[in-house]
Amino acid sequence: MTASTTQRESSVIHQTVLGSRRFSNYWWAIVVSLGGTGFLLAALSSYLKVDLLPIGDTTGLIFIPQGAAMGFYGVAGVLLALYLWLIILWDVGGGYNEFNKDTAMMKIFRWGFPGKNRQIEFGCPLKDVQSIRVEIKEGLNPRRALYLRIKDRREVPLTRVGEPLSLSELENQGAELARFLQVPLEGL
Repeated sequence: MTASTTQRESSVIHQTVLGSRRFSNYWWAIVVSLGGTGFLLAALSSYLKVDLLPIGDTTGLIFIPQGAAMGFYGVAGVLLALYLWLIILWDVGGGYNEFNKDTAMMKIFRWGFPGKNRQIEFGCPLKDVQSIRVEIKEGLNPRRALYLRIKDRREVPLTRVGEPLSLSELENQGAELARFLQVPLEGL
């Protein structure tokens, strides 16, 4: 919910959740695209004995084993780049959380991978919400997330996957949502 918007009316909270269209994903997709293409062109240059790269002379490489290895890495890089670009295009993980007191319902919506389950929706009555839980885990792989605890003991994640939210932002969002839903805030 960082780099996302939260709209609040008197009876509705609508939180937009950022999915895979983050700066870091664009950055890595560009880097991997350039690297994979470079390796692939170097492999083709060593095979065809024609310089296809503007920097360096790769025609002097022997195709077996250097050119073949570069070709393998180039194909792997291009396939990884294609995957990253498709994830960005499909905005996997993006969506919204909506809490509506007028209809007494909440709705969580996320985009998934293409297929019959592309749209992931979860809804339940607001009266079934037991609490808002904050999870803070520091260390090598930090995790800071908000969860919605439902009365049947299920926990539904409300924050995006990826880079963790700041502590103050996490605390503010959790407190605002708990106040709006009139449920306890756990984990702080």
